[in-house]
Amino acid sequence: MPNQSRARFAAAGLLSLSIATAPAVAQPKAIEVTNAWARATVPAQKTAGVYLDIRSRTAARLVGAASLHANTAEVHQTVHEGGVMKMLPVKTIELPPGQTVRLAPGGYHIMLTGLKNQLRRGDSMPLTLTVQRADGTVLEIPIKVEVREPTAGGATAPHRH
Repeated sequence: MPNQSRARFAAAGLLSLSIATAPAVAQPKAIEVTNAWARATVPAQKTAGVYLDIRSRTAARLVGAASLHANTAEVHQTVHEGGVMKMLPVKTIELPPGQTVRLAPGGYHIMLTGLKNQLRRGDSMPLTLTVQRADGTVLEIPIKVEVREPTAGGATAPHRH
């Protein structure tokens, strides 16, 4: 019996080791970001908008962004005041559970200011989104942003801050 117990103990240990080192079963991401893009810029342009679709499995909010390609990256909203379109910073964008929130021209977007380099069509650039879950947990989500034609995704409009 003692040898049988040792064999079972060893087998259990190997099983737990194989489970611990096995690749994780693919699970849906807590936060999914798709269709991230920015318009190509002209050489002297110092601002650009980033647009994307974001979906959270649980209640959360987008609270910030960061880019190595710009001095600042802020969450913005386009508003119409007195016939003038303005882009204003917002503190958060709510991410209701299971719903896709679209950041698009004419609405919410990430505003990059102080661009360090021209954004050229066909390039991609890294961007980090900061999301806060309802429980207070903060997630840093690295994404790649595709740079598209200046008119991609809608007509270009002058930016007023």
